[in-house]
Amino acid sequence: MKKVKWYRNPEMIVALSALFIGLLTAVISVYSASVDREYARASVWPKLELFRSYSGEEFSYGVANKGTGPAIIQYAKVSVGSKPIKRWSEVSEFSNITQSHINSITVPSGQTVTPLHYRGELISDILEFDEKINIELCYCSIYQECWIVNRSNETQQVKQCMVSSEEAFVQ
Repeated sequence: MKKVKWYRNPEMIVALSALFIGLLTAVISVYSASVDREYARASVWPKLELFRSYSGEEFSYGVANKGTGPAIIQYAKVSVGSKPIKRWSEVSEFSNITQSHINSITVPSGQTVTPLHYRGELISDILEFDEKINIELCYCSIYQECWIVNRSNETQQVKQCMVSSEEAFVQ
């Protein structure tokens, strides 16, 4: 009787085929899980946009979440020129304002927050002064992916949101 090489043995061919199919299934499962995680992150991706609005005797700053998930604002930085401020009340030009808290809040998808609403005269002066105001927000998704957005709506991804107590806007 002639001896058959081990790899030509029918049982070995079946075993190697089962091993190959098992490895292929494992690779496909890992890839599928990776795609599922990316889809889950994309389905709750926040995208904050800063804007100003004015008409007649009213002026306001707004923050809109144009993304698909909630934006958890970790900190806000507001400065006049290069000088950081803690509250809108530190700005003498904004004497007749209504304000909302903007630091450490969650903005749901599709929602808008108005952190400052000014009503009064001399809107042209306010619009000139507005050019000196710098606003920066750092926000995260529910998966702790974080971004910084500024007044020009340029978004930059960061590892985490950190701000010094001297620069943090606390209003």
